[in-house]
Amino acid sequence: QVQLVESGGGLVQPGGSLRLSCAASGFIFSNYFMGWYRQAPGKERELVAVISSVGGNTNYADSVKGRFTISRDNAKNTVYLQINSLKPEDTAVYYCNAVGRLWGETYWGQGTQVTVSS
Repeated sequence: QVQLVESGGGLVQPGGSLRLSCAASGFIFSNYFMGWYRQAPGKERELVAVISSVGGNTNYADSVKGRFTISRDNAKNTVYLQINSLKPEDTAVYYCNAVGRLWGETYWGQGTQVTVSS
């Protein structure tokens, strides 16, 4: 049974930081590209960051470059998103995503809420 379980969201003041985690199980983690997406109220889900299966390559949305860092620990089957210098417009539900490197099968987590407000 495939599971992606996000954690680490919460309420934070502008300029603050959070570290999101996504614990994966039920598939061979190192065979999957991992990503973080977010969806704000009334908006479409958007890609935030992706990381290759062994972590050598990363890519970010322009809106988060320099503030967000994606990383993974294949020994712990976990992907992280370090979020710094948070802005109110970063408020959204953040979702973990896995895409199979060979066959492209896709899995989603249930999401974790990040709210940036003073």
